[in-house]
Amino acid sequence: MVIAIDGPAGSGKSTVARTVAERLGLAHLDTGAMYRSVAFAAVDRGLDTADLDAVADLARRLSIDVGPDQVFVDGVDATEAIRTEAITKAVTAVASNPAVREVMVAKQRAWIEANNGGVLEGRDIGTVVCPDATVKVYLVADADVRAQRRAAEHNEAVAVDMARRDQADSQREVSPMMRADDAAEIDTTHLSIAEVVDVVIGLVQA
Repeated sequence: MVIAIDGPAGSGKSTVARTVAERLGLAHLDTGAMYRSVAFAAVDRGLDTADLDAVADLARRLSIDVGPDQVFVDGVDATEAIRTEAITKAVTAVASNPAVREVMVAKQRAWIEANNGGVLEGRDIGTVVCPDATVKVYLVADADVRAQRRAAEHNEAVAVDMARRDQADSQREVSPMMRADDAAEIDTTHLSIAEVVDVVIGLVQA
């Protein structure tokens, strides 16, 4: 069973995906953390994230381990580092790199195979990574609410940058952020996490 949870920043993807996975006893993967890991490694090595070939080559050689509570990049704990403002700004160019996306999608599909399914959150799970997912969900929420959530999770600077990232991810040529035709759209603006999780579980049971 594969549950694909897509949507923009601040829509509730991470908490919902994690909770759904726990409820159903499935593995959980935050694919956004994988792109952030590549961005972190590129910045750490002094690479220009606009250098497509160099960053793609790095992505191919990189060891990325995204666990429930920690993220390791080439054996280094980068859990907090990948969430900094600097990496948030750098990840847009990395995520728009066609070759990097090819590498990450391959890794994500291998993860699905190794875990016999799971709950994956991101921006192109239902459209590209696993178009035949058992259940596809696309979470949305009012822009102001998403910004407030992001600011509470990180800081105002990250919240302000959210709109830029969402626009860039929606307009990129390769794997743009979009709702799959057969995905259930859930507006989380006025819903609690528990209520959203119940809706997703209901879709799985149906």
